[in-house]
Amino acid sequence: MLQRQAIIPANRHALYDAHRYSAAIRSGDLLFVSGQVGSRDDGSPEPDFEAQVRRAFANLANVLAAAGCTFDDVIDVTTFHTDPEAQFETIMKVRDGVIGAAPYPNWTAVGVTWLAGFDFEIKVIARVPASA
Repeated sequence: MLQRQAIIPANRHALYDAHRYSAAIRSGDLLFVSGQVGSRDDGSPEPDFEAQVRRAFANLANVLAAAGCTFDDVIDVTTFHTDPEAQFETIMKVRDGVIGAAPYPNWTAVGVTWLAGFDFEIKVIARVPASA
């Protein structure tokens, strides 16, 4: 039976402890990353939408790095949007600068009405490299 290993990036322990979840769980060579939002260091939402999306991707990159992964290791992406039609172009601009070249990971985009004060959230599944 595979064991779960919690992955929590440096300087973010209080956030995950307060809400009782892990930033990511490694099981074997798979990494399941919890939804990452565009939170400032104090946990508050970044008010500018593009900056919020950039922070969400940066927070995701930190979680991936804590597990020895990069965006190249991501195989599945789920994003949550409070106003998909109005936000899509901005999200794609940020995403295209981060995700890289083909082959692209799977991606499911979901419209939602509430994200605890945020307007964008991203969660992924990644394969952990053998060297990590």
